[in-house]
Amino acid sequence: MAEATKKYAVVTGANKGIGFKICRKLASNGIVVVLTARDEKKGLEAVEKLREFGQSDHIVFHQLDVADPASIASFADFIKTKYGKLDILVNNAGIFGSILDGDALAASGLGKEGANVDWSKIVTDTYE
Repeated sequence: MAEATKKYAVVTGANKGIGFKICRKLASNGIVVVLTARDEKKGLEAVEKLREFGQSDHIVFHQLDVADPASIASFADFIKTKYGKLDILVNNAGIFGSILDGDALAASGLGKEGANVDWSKIVTDTYE
């Protein structure tokens, strides 16, 4: 269970880019950071990179796919059990929204004649 004086943070989508840098900064300030990523291998590699910066006491990895309800529930249980609280949440993970059919988009002439497009024929899937 968490120590009352420690601060705990979660950064989603943190194996690279902005999320990775946020983890590094939070950990350098003494905050325990749970670095999350969909891909366990990439997440663990990111943790190792952060440990090279001397932040091994402050970085923990947990796999998380923010688009998967079962993954979210498992992660929430992990946080409750291990820390009992969460002080900082950085929702950095990106997810796909609508998926476009590239050929249909090109055939629509978008860009040549403006935005007069029947999007229902181009958007093939939505993320709900």
